[in-house]
Amino acid sequence: MQSKRFLIHIRDTKGNTERFTLLSKQSLFNLRVYYREWKPKKYLFEGKRGTQYSATSVANIVKRSASRAGILQKVSPHMLRHSFATHLLEDGVDLRYIQQLLGHKTTKTTEIYTHVASHQLKKIKNPLDSLYLDKR
Repeated sequence: MQSKRFLIHIRDTKGNTERFTLLSKQSLFNLRVYYREWKPKKYLFEGKRGTQYSATSVANIVKRSASRAGILQKVSPHMLRHSFATHLLEDGVDLRYIQQLLGHKTTKTTEIYTHVASHQLKKIKNPLDSLYLDKR
């Protein structure tokens, strides 16, 4: 983790890639509180006996959290990742930066998020509509 730069180092991923991704100020604060309380040894989030959480355990945590928040829609950890990318895209972040943050090898993989943000196109005003045109 590079807390001064608000980045977190992601290692041992599905494709054995390493990357840095964004860390919010609030998340950093919460992680510091968590770390002081639990004092993890090997993994930041450790399961029983200091082991790595399984994908199923993570999915269950996300589902329970959504339920507690009153979210009725079916949720998954991947949806969080997808939402993160979509919000960045809608905020105008370049697709190549999003690609790096997600750890995609090619922009082709990242481009799946562009169709999700297409509803933003409806908000764009065509400059030709503001021209005065004689209606004959």
